[in-house]
Amino acid sequence: MFQRSSIVDAIKVRSVSIASTVQLGDSRIINGFSRALAVQREAEMFFGKEGNFSSYPVFTEPIPFQPLTESFNYSTHHFNPSIKVQNIDITGISSSSILHVGNSEHISMEARVKHIRQLLPEEE
Repeated sequence: MFQRSSIVDAIKVRSVSIASTVQLGDSRIINGFSRALAVQREAEMFFGKEGNFSSYPVFTEPIPFQPLTESFNYSTHHFNPSIKVQNIDITGISSSSILHVGNSEHISMEARVKHIRQLLPEEE
């Protein structure tokens, strides 16, 4: 992996949460993984053993990645041994996301969220 210096003059990130990363400089492998159940209820009821991720297929189904079948040629020329960034200003990074200034060999990020709304029956 080609190595360069990462130079950032100013960085301001207000919030980094839920399996997210701020990486300045080179990295070989970055893996981010997050899963969440978001339940919205009209009535406050808690049943104790809620939130079993394996009950929902969204958390267990494999992600269908399409194989790369096209061939391509590319070349890179690194005339400058540094990556220079003047200013970064970010409000928030969340749910298995990344802010990365530098080189990476392998990045894998995954976020799975199941949203559930439980409404009371309508009165007639």
